[in-house]
Amino acid sequence: MISMPCEHRYVDIQVLRWFQAVAGGATVTETAELSHISQPALSRALAKIDREVGTPLMYRSGRLLRLTPAGQIFKTHVDQVLDRYEDGLRAVAQSVDPDSGKVPLSFLHTFGTWLVPTLLHGFRRTHPRIRFELKQHGEEGIMQELVDGVVDLALTSDDPGHPLVTWRHLLTEPLLLALPPHHRLAGRRMVRLREVAAEPFVVLQTGFGLRATTEKLCNAAGFEPIIAFEGEEVETLRGLVTAGLGVSLLPLQQTATYPPTVVPPPSPHLPVTDVECYRDVGLAWLTDRPLPPASAAFSEHVLKTAPGLLAS
Repeated sequence: MISMPCEHRYVDIQVLRWFQAVAGGATVTETAELSHISQPALSRALAKIDREVGTPLMYRSGRLLRLTPAGQIFKTHVDQVLDRYEDGLRAVAQSVDPDSGKVPLSFLHTFGTWLVPTLLHGFRRTHPRIRFELKQHGEEGIMQELVDGVVDLALTSDDPGHPLVTWRHLLTEPLLLALPPHHRLAGRRMVRLREVAAEPFVVLQTGFGLRATTEKLCNAAGFEPIIAFEGEEVETLRGLVTAGLGVSLLPLQQTATYPPTVVPPPSPHLPVTDVECYRDVGLAWLTDRPLPPASAAFSEHVLKTAPGLLAS
């Protein structure tokens, strides 16, 4: 039976950071050196947490300390506390000087060549001292970082439908059927998706929005796509198509200009006529979490300028 202490000796934030580092896989030696304290001092600090909680949170395994079941539970709450603490520091700093904050932003890989650079370029003209922390993921990784509070804002394709997330539509991006240069349909001006039902498809890996969109559109055209290659980057898929290894549904490559300029693709990219091929692009944030001033300013910029980026 665990005996909980009657008198609390509150642990300070720095000790929680040391606990988080060691719990995350760093050795006591490494953590002590980085923090410029002695190993015995760090060990005493970790032992103080055990006394405060009332049960051991770690056990030794070789050179590392591993979390006990109680330690795993405790670390989840420590992570949340430290995230909130950092949010508070950032919010206070930005309230004192709102033009020198930081915007943590997550986005799809496919937006890294045109959408994100274009939005950042326009924003930095009026907010030159605001910094950005940029993270690229598939849809699942983006939503996880947003819900966990790692980022304030996320650029996604399609509404994630998450109960904790607000999503606003920004623009609709056409998807074209990319064909190898000498494909039997390459000379067409347009094509039916059904015409490539028996051909190998080059797609993104599961967890990426474009993968789910491709499967949905193929199903709408009456077939299941034959997956030949899976990748993590759209430009890799484009190269595989050009090499004759399959077909793919892809957006046109754009450059980071205002408005974005279409770069001629290395292989035919044809409009599809039997199903509506497009993906919706939007901005997401946590509904009940107020945005810090810098992130709020950037979200306003995105909501105002992004809808006109693909206007003809």
